[in-house]
Amino acid sequence: MATTRIFKSGNSWAVRIPADMAYDRPDVELTVERVGDEIRIRPARRLTGLADKFHGFSADFMEDREGEEDQEREGL
Repeated sequence: MATTRIFKSGNSWAVRIPADMAYDRPDVELTVERVGDEIRIRPARRLTGLADKFHGFSADFMEDREGEEDQEREGL
């Protein structure tokens, strides 16, 4: 664990990331989430290659589901 500082950058606050924790590339997209008094910064998860995963399905992979009704589910 490292200690760092925040600073004002324009109208936003910025966080200094120690060099030994920096990413190899400067174009990494990050998500920022506040949970209580914590601010969590992590790489944004992208669904890259998702379309490629569907190419493995045959054209008729949903045929056996025709005529089935949607299931009733309890609300959240």
